[in-house]
Amino acid sequence: MRWFKKRESVSAAPVQLRSGEQHPFGMLGNYVPLRSGEDRLYRAVREAVPLVDAAIYKLVRMCGGVTVRCGDAAAERELTAFLRTVPVGRGQFGMNAFLDCYLDSLLTYGRAVGEMVPAGGNRDIAALLCGRVDRVEIREGEHPLDFVLCGPDEYGHVQPLPYQQLLLFTPFHPEAENPYGVSLLRSLPFLADILMKIYHTIGVNWERCGNVRFAVTCRDGGGQAEERSRQLAGEWSQAMAESRGGGVRDFVAVGDVEIRVIGGDAPILDSEVPVRQILEQIVAKTGIPPFMLGLSWSATERMSAQQADLLTTEITAIRRTLTPVVERVCRMWLRMHGYSCGCEAVWDDINLQDEVEESRAELYREQARRLRIENDRMEQENEGGV
Repeated sequence: MRWFKKRESVSAAPVQLRSGEQHPFGMLGNYVPLRSGEDRLYRAVREAVPLVDAAIYKLVRMCGGVTVRCGDAAAERELTAFLRTVPVGRGQFGMNAFLDCYLDSLLTYGRAVGEMVPAGGNRDIAALLCGRVDRVEIREGEHPLDFVLCGPDEYGHVQPLPYQQLLLFTPFHPEAENPYGVSLLRSLPFLADILMKIYHTIGVNWERCGNVRFAVTCRDGGGQAEERSRQLAGEWSQAMAESRGGGVRDFVAVGDVEIRVIGGDAPILDSEVPVRQILEQIVAKTGIPPFMLGLSWSATERMSAQQADLLTTEITAIRRTLTPVVERVCRMWLRMHGYSCGCEAVWDDINLQDEVEESRAELYREQARRLRIENDRMEQENEGGV
């Protein structure tokens, strides 16, 4: 007598080797915020989303240039010449070029690092250089005002940098638990990851639609189905080869033959609404009006007074962050050259309105001033008559 053992049901083993196909910026979906590795993440966001890159460049340009005002006229002339001609590396000259690079790092990474390079004899500043924020760490002291910038030495050990008085460091919106500052791009990696998935899917779908694949079906092959299928396949391959070479070749078949496009009936998802919702969140984070980034969402393209005021406020806040850096460099230059006077950074005027609107506003102010003067004169005459 033969016994058969009941076969036990075996569960499927989990798949260990999975497909790694994803959009080129796949690291946007796997990130840990407020860590040292987020620098590459924020750079990937700028490379992946052109809107974010354009917004940062526009903020840098709209901050404008800066000059300086001193109590000594001679010191002001010499300091102005220094700010216009100081080397800042990579073929760039001037304080404004240094601030462009400094502000770009500040907005992207949440912090910026610079250095004043003294000339021989320590009687002048030879150059202003921007540093890499990923190579600098902060070591806090016993109280909040005490901190030291540290970097790798010749052996690769992180040690305090020797000349702290020559280093420039600015955090952007620092928090109590995060002395490194907060990037303007914080909270955008999640949205950028979704946006890249949508764009990647659109590209894949269009690639499939452009490279059309056909299904040829013959329903009345009879007993010679295999032979008929080989003939149809050969004729169809020759017709497609002629089409790829620019020629025209007809496909002739006998019987009930159906030719259809594989996947042609599958609808393509509408991406306009989700893409716009994500872009609205990104634009709100940058604080720039949509039409300045090439988005025509409103009926008018002129900047309203409320948008201009808000953008001016944003630019003014960024300038307040950069002003201590400019004044520190100027004070160092003045002390190296023996000047004891103080200095004040003066930024260029922010001009976001049309010239016509500014002229009309000036006219209204002068008219209001004239009416006040006439009212005051009439009140004085009435009081004198009484």
